[in-house]
Amino acid sequence: MSRKFQCRVIPSTWLENNGRRLDCGPYLSGAIEAMELLKQHSTEKLSSVTREIFHAGREGRIWVESPEHGVPFMGSTDVLASDLSHLPLISKKQVNSNPKFSIKSGWTLITRSGTVGRMSYARPDMDGVACSEHVMRVVPNEADIKPGYLYAYLSSRFGVPIVVSGTYGAIIQHIEPDHISDLPVPRLGDLEEQAHHLVQRAADLRVEATQEIDAITQSLEEEIGGGPVVWQHRHVQSHAIQAISVSSELSRLDAFHHVGYVGEAIKKAVVPLIEVGNYARALRPPILKRIKVDGTGIDFLGGRELLKLDQSAEDQIALRTPNLEQFIVKPGMVLFQCVGQRYGIFGTPVLANRRLIGRAVTEAVMRLIPHDLDDAGYIFTYLATGFGQRLVMRHSAGTSIPVLQEDGASKILIYWPNKDRRLQIHEIATNAWEKRARAIELEDEARTLVERAIEEGGR
Repeated sequence: MSRKFQCRVIPSTWLENNGRRLDCGPYLSGAIEAMELLKQHSTEKLSSVTREIFHAGREGRIWVESPEHGVPFMGSTDVLASDLSHLPLISKKQVNSNPKFSIKSGWTLITRSGTVGRMSYARPDMDGVACSEHVMRVVPNEADIKPGYLYAYLSSRFGVPIVVSGTYGAIIQHIEPDHISDLPVPRLGDLEEQAHHLVQRAADLRVEATQEIDAITQSLEEEIGGGPVVWQHRHVQSHAIQAISVSSELSRLDAFHHVGYVGEAIKKAVVPLIEVGNYARALRPPILKRIKVDGTGIDFLGGRELLKLDQSAEDQIALRTPNLEQFIVKPGMVLFQCVGQRYGIFGTPVLANRRLIGRAVTEAVMRLIPHDLDDAGYIFTYLATGFGQRLVMRHSAGTSIPVLQEDGASKILIYWPNKDRRLQIHEIATNAWEKRARAIELEDEARTLVERAIEEGGR
């Protein structure tokens, strides 16, 4: 049930113990119950086990194009993403003049504006990356507390409610560092080390997965065109002018299909490109009439949720939903957003792993189903290249809200090397996505350890 529609009777002592706050947040979030349970443990204030809690401060951003002059920049949604390979660049000079922009591995990152309280653990590939002022940095004092344990606790079902209870604002919610500085952190002895190692191993697996995908993607780009085709979203509507011959075989008259940014991929390719429909079936289910339920249905994911670190679903839909089977993820599927603007997540591929199989995904996501399941990892990898990204865009249609339909998806041009090469790439890609699935499980295991210890201490 949405918080705004909840009603609850609370003891008057809760008002006294919370500074006589009359807004509903602290009392509906579960924070009070968490605080009461934590009284059974030895605790320290968050400020006493951290070196700093801060955000970058509000200032205009200076965007640049060249990596030579820029630093990758994460917005508040990017800190929750599994892939950081397509981040925009902010000026190095701006970052150097305000070091608070930069992230270091081992920090806990908390979204602090709009949707408050979503967290991620800064993994090694985030080290030195710039980050928005809408993300709060919690910097552990590693002499006092293990970074992975602190993250596991803060992101647990005891830590999150307390963090969220400090929000303010009627329309756009916010939270400031001083709102959580007194947050109690339980000290759980040897278990802290265990939780830390689980979280750190999850972070390392995520980095390994990204590195493996990047390496094989770059190798494939060399094979296709002698080097990368850089995917820079802001150039997607290139103003190139080109004459084309009109014939009876010309099926598209929109300029985007023929010239500009996407056309460079075809020109650069030195290998034959063949329609992917020869090797895979494109499936986009019809618009789904969603019957939402709580706890009794099946997870329902949108395109952005597919790309999240934990691949968690915001909603569940009823098992009686009409045509539900068409929306269920099957082994071997390659999925990507096929509705929306030609920047952001449009066309970014996802390989179905065991975390996704059996869950439902929105009709705004295209499914490519290989004729041979051993080609799934290869198709994913090709679509992750700059060539693949551009050629997916080529068959989208529409100016306000571009859409890629099944017939267009089947016509995406793809390079098709020999079976051994495809199988090699498939195995690397599937192994990388398995590491991402395992990373989610390790973080969940760390939180479960912490939550169980807190609960048992209260008995």
